[in-house]
Amino acid sequence: MMLVPIRSCRALALAIRSIHSSSRTCNLVAPPDPVSHMRPIIYSDAPPPPAPSFLRHPYSLDEFSTVSREQEDLALQFKLQRQQLDDFHQNFWFDSNTRFEAAKQAILAGLPPSASPLDEEKVLSDFYTQWYIQEAHRTDAYTKEWRRRNFALIKLSFRVQIQEFAKAVTDFLPFKK
Repeated sequence: MMLVPIRSCRALALAIRSIHSSSRTCNLVAPPDPVSHMRPIIYSDAPPPPAPSFLRHPYSLDEFSTVSREQEDLALQFKLQRQQLDDFHQNFWFDSNTRFEAAKQAILAGLPPSASPLDEEKVLSDFYTQWYIQEAHRTDAYTKEWRRRNFALIKLSFRVQIQEFAKAVTDFLPFKK
């Protein structure tokens, strides 16, 4: 029995990857939003937009699907919930930062032009403390909701992975029902 060194296996894997015909998919991270400061994720497997309703097909395209309807629905539900969670996160911080900057500018505009940098620092320090106290309940409610949604998304992701694993096992087995 001949053992193949690990280095050769890696070289073989790289050679196979280089001739693989499909493109590699990965999620991309976009530049930060100027207001929310959140970096949106561009998913490579984002659900496609719905087909225009005016297009009609003579055959049911579901007939040609190799994936079960339940599997497809669960995967689509995961992708949609993932996008909804990202949107929820983006919208909260966009709104919060917009209100923060507006309130901060109002405080700074209320200072007399002769105010020293020390006066400005004191006013901003008081503003930051007041803002933190004022927003604590809203931020806590957001955090609680975000965690709830994130945990539900993790559970759904787990269900999708289990389904994909079960399908891979049944496709691999030599006998079919």
